[in-house]
Amino acid sequence: MKRRKKFFLLVCFMITVIFNNFTGQYALTKAKADVPAAQAECVLELYSRRILYQSNGDLRLPMASTTKILTAITVLENCENLQQKIVIPKAAEGVEGSSVYLKSGDEYTVEDLLYGLMLRSGNDCATALALHCAGSIEQFACKMNKTAQKAGALESNFKNPHGLPQKGHYTTARDLALITCYAMQNEQFAKIVSTVYYSPRKWKNKNKMLALYKGAIGVKTGYTKEAGRCLVSAAKRNYTTLICVVLNCPNTYERSSSLLDDAFKAYKTVTLLSADTPLELNKDGKRIHAYTRRTYAYPLMTEEMNLIEIKTRFCAEKSQEILGQFEIYLAKQLLFSGNLYKL
Repeated sequence: MKRRKKFFLLVCFMITVIFNNFTGQYALTKAKADVPAAQAECVLELYSRRILYQSNGDLRLPMASTTKILTAITVLENCENLQQKIVIPKAAEGVEGSSVYLKSGDEYTVEDLLYGLMLRSGNDCATALALHCAGSIEQFACKMNKTAQKAGALESNFKNPHGLPQKGHYTTARDLALITCYAMQNEQFAKIVSTVYYSPRKWKNKNKMLALYKGAIGVKTGYTKEAGRCLVSAAKRNYTTLICVVLNCPNTYERSSSLLDDAFKAYKTVTLLSADTPLELNKDGKRIHAYTRRTYAYPLMTEEMNLIEIKTRFCAEKSQEILGQFEIYLAKQLLFSGNLYKL
């Protein structure tokens, strides 16, 4: 009886571990013990949005200048001409905090101001861009919140474009990671945040992660007394791109590096189905080949590799192209589904 009880407890433990892994709660090898954790932190894989690690990921906190990630992608989605010149309004001159020292009446392009926003963390750039795109800070904040919702960030609220302390201006580590995933899939945004030096204005990127961490490709630092030190990082190694968020962290660069190292070590992005991989369907006793027409990939731990299952079914033709459907499961949990097509 004792042996049976021990076996039962062991099975329950293994099931719990596996379930936690698949729900994105895998506890990565703890970052170096001498590197203090952030008040809230989260690591996501860019394309799948799978949560690889989080601690207090849904805790609402101020986020300082990491706000500007959302500001930048909101501007990019609302301003078609990045070469359009903006006459700097009086309201954008002398904004407190970090600045590129804009002067009322000066002319800058939208692109210039985006680089000033993301490389130098210019609060004056944030104000000028917000007024240009929406006419007022309040109206631009509305646009920011709509963009955040599109990104899946539902536990955040934005009141301004720069991240200076304001009641009702907050996010979560998880939401900020989702916003960053969304923004990084915009080519212009990704180009800006990976730029070390913007020569037209002689602006150097403040984000030291670009020089300190192998594979770093962005994105934004932040600091206020209220928010503490914050950092959102993106890094790519092989076929895996990760987003790491730390909010109110004593040592943002070391902590982010440790979290990213752990995640890269624990997970590899695996191609589950290629666009040209033939899948068999049974039609009236005959086997026919069908294709997804796109590639499906997902970050997996080594022990998850053998727990992928692909199901297919033939459907009465609704069109000349669609032959059936497919579903991809990880430990019985649905990851992807879609149509199967003729070659």
